[in-house]
Amino acid sequence: AGDGEAAAPTRRFAYPPQLYVVDGGRPQVEAAAEVLAELGVTDVPVIGIAKRLEEIWLPGEEYPVIFPRHGEGLFLLQRLRDEAHRFAIRAHRGARSKRMTTSVLDGVAGLGPARRAALLERFGTVSALRAASVEELCGVPGIGPGTAEAIRTALGADAAPADVTDSDGAADPGPESDTR
Repeated sequence: AGDGEAAAPTRRFAYPPQLYVVDGGRPQVEAAAEVLAELGVTDVPVIGIAKRLEEIWLPGEEYPVIFPRHGEGLFLLQRLRDEAHRFAIRAHRGARSKRMTTSVLDGVAGLGPARRAALLERFGTVSALRAASVEELCGVPGIGPGTAEAIRTALGADAAPADVTDSDGAADPGPESDTR
């Protein structure tokens, strides 16, 4: 197989890291060093850069290293941190954007963007779509009985009983709102 767990963190790199830089102060550096030690990575130094006073923290040290305010070393570490922030924010925004454009209908076979749009135009909301019968769904151009059944299954329409009563016999109105 491989070199074991100790090599796992560096196997993915063309060139193994020579330094781990953590965004944070003493607690974050200690946590990172502990995790790396658990993974068997003990030969790569870890440092942390704390934003407040631009302090540089090393594992096991009680006090930070303070670089000269306008020194090249501090400037390099700040640029490194800022680039990591920019990359992380961009990745997060991309993932969030992708989540916002996905739908429970995406996985339904035979249901492309045009048919999804037609369904939402006809029924307006996912709640209304979930409540629709097979016959009502078949009223949308391009939707046949098989696709209509697949839509109802994807939306969990068959799992939600139409008339539910609570213990005293009163009708349960169900969820107040649908957030999908």
